[in-house]
Amino acid sequence: MSVFKSFLMGGFECADHINRSGQRINLLKETQHDVRVEEDYHALSLLGIKVVREGICWSEVERSPGFYDFSEVKNRISCAEKYGIQQIWDLIHFGYPDGLFPTHPLFCDRFTALCSAFADLYSCYANQRLMVVPVNEISFLAWHSGDVRGTVPFAVNSGWDIKYHLCKAAILGIKALRDILPDCCVMLVEPLVKVHPVCDEDSEHVFHMNEHQHQAMDIILGRICPELGGSPDLADILGFNYYWNCQWKHTGEELPWPEQAKSRVELNTLLQSAYERYGKKMFLSETGHFGTGRVEWLTETLLECRKAMDSGVPLLGMCIYPVTDRPDWDNLSVYHDCGIFDLDRDKNRIPHPGSIKVIGHMQKIIGHQKQKMLKRNDTLLADVEI
Repeated sequence: MSVFKSFLMGGFECADHINRSGQRINLLKETQHDVRVEEDYHALSLLGIKVVREGICWSEVERSPGFYDFSEVKNRISCAEKYGIQQIWDLIHFGYPDGLFPTHPLFCDRFTALCSAFADLYSCYANQRLMVVPVNEISFLAWHSGDVRGTVPFAVNSGWDIKYHLCKAAILGIKALRDILPDCCVMLVEPLVKVHPVCDEDSEHVFHMNEHQHQAMDIILGRICPELGGSPDLADILGFNYYWNCQWKHTGEELPWPEQAKSRVELNTLLQSAYERYGKKMFLSETGHFGTGRVEWLTETLLECRKAMDSGVPLLGMCIYPVTDRPDWDNLSVYHDCGIFDLDRDKNRIPHPGSIKVIGHMQKIIGHQKQKMLKRNDTLLADVEI
């Protein structure tokens, strides 16, 4: 039986960090998903999408240390129950309460307390098994906040330090969640990238650059930094986020997409490598594009997922991100035309015809794929009986 209710998933933008201008953003509110959640879930249900990625927005639920307001989160849980939607909850999606950051001496205590409070809430109001991502994209967040001053603490040359402390918090948070909900499904979500050498002399250096993307999962799964208490059983499923700009030359030059030179490593190969490294169930936790490239990207990505599954990768789902268009973090007046649904000035959801059409086509392909797998399983069972 599959872990997820549908292979195709939808992700709602929920970043709530402080941007480069020192402004607190909350894309959950900017896109009005917080007040249009029932409308959004109904629309996804009509498309056959029954799994969503959500975020609690820590800065919003804990305005004062130790005091939590989960009222808006409870509403989303209630709507999910109504529409039969399965939710995957991010507890940190780039933002923290005011005055808090990963290297703060109280960060881990505050985060574990949040995890316990959320688990208590979930046990009271939800009927489904909790699916949770403790910290979304630790590798990206560490780089964004610790190397390029993208958010608090607006540091440089501190990416590893931020990453180490985020992993420490994640490990403690997972244990706090499981103390209350032992059967909760814990997922780690990280970017899936490929850095390319420019010439053969750069190969060893680039190899180590590519290894950096695995450090957060390696720490939490107990492969490195054993003093933090990581362990292979701390995660049930691994998620990988993949976009067009996840491959580049080590000099910083982006690889174009669509491409003519075929210099990219295929996504199915990257997924196979990740599975060979960790041996755990996986899902494509974010993928999508913008403008006219949305259809071509989704089509190509699904075909790559099928290749990975055919090669034996236990790929459980593919999350289209985001469901609704979203504004730029550092300029909230600029939107990216990147959702399944575009937004007008009043934040009304405007279906993107190409995306809707390709999703319908994808659902048919997935249905055929399931039938093939069932037939394959029936044949295997017959062989066993014989």
